[in-house]
Amino acid sequence: MKKYINILLRSSFIITLFVLVFSCKKLDEQPISSVTPANFGNSALQVETAYAASLNYLWDYWAGYGYAYAAFRNDDQLDGGDLNIGLDNGDDLWRVHYSALLNINATLASIKAGNIKGESQETIDILTAEGKFLQAHNYFMLVRMFGGVPLITEETPDPILNPMPRASIADVYQLIVSDLTFAASKLPVSWSGEPGKPTSGAAKGILAKVYLTMATFPLNETSNYQKAADIASEVIESGVYSLVPNVEDVFKLENKYGPEMMWSYNSTYDDIATDPEIWTTANYLDGGWGDAAMDTTFERRWPAQPRKDAYLFTDWNGVHYTDFPEQTPFCKKFFYYISADDFNGYSSTMNWPIIRFADVLLIYAEAANMANGGPTAGAVDAINKVIDRANGYVDNPLHPKMKTSMTKGAFDDAVIQERNWELVYENSDRWFDICRKRILDKVTRPEYLVNFSVNDYLFPIPEIDLNLNKLLVQNPGYGD
Repeated sequence: MKKYINILLRSSFIITLFVLVFSCKKLDEQPISSVTPANFGNSALQVETAYAASLNYLWDYWAGYGYAYAAFRNDDQLDGGDLNIGLDNGDDLWRVHYSALLNINATLASIKAGNIKGESQETIDILTAEGKFLQAHNYFMLVRMFGGVPLITEETPDPILNPMPRASIADVYQLIVSDLTFAASKLPVSWSGEPGKPTSGAAKGILAKVYLTMATFPLNETSNYQKAADIASEVIESGVYSLVPNVEDVFKLENKYGPEMMWSYNSTYDDIATDPEIWTTANYLDGGWGDAAMDTTFERRWPAQPRKDAYLFTDWNGVHYTDFPEQTPFCKKFFYYISADDFNGYSSTMNWPIIRFADVLLIYAEAANMANGGPTAGAVDAINKVIDRANGYVDNPLHPKMKTSMTKGAFDDAVIQERNWELVYENSDRWFDICRKRILDKVTRPEYLVNFSVNDYLFPIPEIDLNLNKLLVQNPGYGD
């Protein structure tokens, strides 16, 4: 789905559309329509444009997740995290998610008001489902970073004029589940000629992850393990998705829309969303910035296998990373698989994966094991599909396959570790796994444990929002 220029929809804001007609003699400006909040969303094109604009906030060249890795530096993958979490940590992500929600909510309100004319009910349902899918995604990210947040929807009065307190974590998840359930029932299985748009399978995959998260901290509603397993099983059994057979091909550009990638933030040459130089060493080609460096301990603990070679950048032209200027390895996923010309031209068209089939297999493995008191044959088969590909389909004593004879705890630990390797650097999944499993003190370097607090599992509420909205309360450990 191609992204468009951002559209900011506010009650007093009027957007005027112009057709610019160029000739060799003059430039004519001819206004063809005026779009206001009262009549915005009266066509499917306007609705799709607003949804695409909401994604521009999240995946942008210098904002959102195109440059957000630093907010999650305190996991055990990124280099430099010491658990000294500043009051501004995550500020930009709070801002871009609520900016995206502003677009989404105004559009959903317009659909609900009946502004769309000349479309079938099926089309209107699909457009509504797209909006609810995106709304759920934004709140799923926010609730895992900040805990309870103001719950602004299409039915909420202007939040500037009507400040809101933080909703409970349970209430936020209730909305997420409702939105994704609706989206899964109304979205198509695929979009002909429009890759990258939300699908019913993507909604189910994310819903399975939502249920898995609800089964763990902070809600600890363990009945959701079975729900996660059931939804993940639907995705697996649908036959729509599959693992890319060769692990070296997973992040090649020809596979950015399938068969494994279920939903991603999109990048195109018309709308580049990340600078590839962020992700690698100054030694690479014309030179990277070395920003998103990897923790050396994480690299050393990763067993030798084809997946490690496919996902990690540990040497270049015979130079080992210990002799890079940064003296760290890097993750290949967002720079290595584009052309040298694109890299040197700052033009990465790599997508940012939100949910892919390998993730769903591991969600199922974890959920089925926990729901059944131990690893089932299906759970073992699911994780072993990922392990088998990682090892190049040969036995690897350094990373053996899992067995049904394992205890529930040992198998759960193995799944979480498998997620750590398979999903490295993707959508901050490692940080969210650390938080929901409450293992930050176990994976942090010993020298940083002096800074550890249970309050570290949540980001601080941005100070500017606390000052503007006196109904907001700061998370524990970040001041008054």
